[in-house]
Amino acid sequence: MFILRNLWLFFLDFLETIVVSLAIFALVYIFLFQPHQVDGRSMEPNFHNGEYILTDKVSYRFGAPERGDVVVFHSPADERDDFIKLVKGGYVYLNDTKLEEQYLNDPGNVLAGRFIREDTPVTVPPGQYLVMGDNRLHSSDSREWGLVGQSAIVGRAFFRYWPISTFGLVKTAEAELTIGAVKGIISR
Repeated sequence: MFILRNLWLFFLDFLETIVVSLAIFALVYIFLFQPHQVDGRSMEPNFHNGEYILTDKVSYRFGAPERGDVVVFHSPADERDDFIKLVKGGYVYLNDTKLEEQYLNDPGNVLAGRFIREDTPVTVPPGQYLVMGDNRLHSSDSREWGLVGQSAIVGRAFFRYWPISTFGLVKTAEAELTIGAVKGIISR
């Protein structure tokens, strides 16, 4: 009888540990951080296919994204998919000043999309964001499907954890995110 009682108490302790661990994981996942896998080449050379990142889901509850943030957001085509992007273009002009983008290997030619026409000014209203991939020739982004609303943003990519060689904080200097009420022109 004593052995059965001890086994029962051990089982209850084990079950309690599992339930508490799952509850803590769920709270962290829902409210604080969410893992994402980079899928595709649209963010090369700064993010590569198969890399894993953590997304900070808290920052934008207390403030808006700022220039330099790398954001994760729900795809305009399918909200079940999340994208990671930045705001840029072949050349992006912010308030008539060309942005310097040293973090790109080759700013190269940029293909205008359905939403943004080349050499056409775009005014980005507050609460909307123009997001683009670093690998412009291989990126489906705001040039194609338009601006992203604040409500679609999941959070800020802040930590890479896989592969180990990329382990560390995501630096905002790797990319610039142009947001807010600005006027931008994309040109070659």
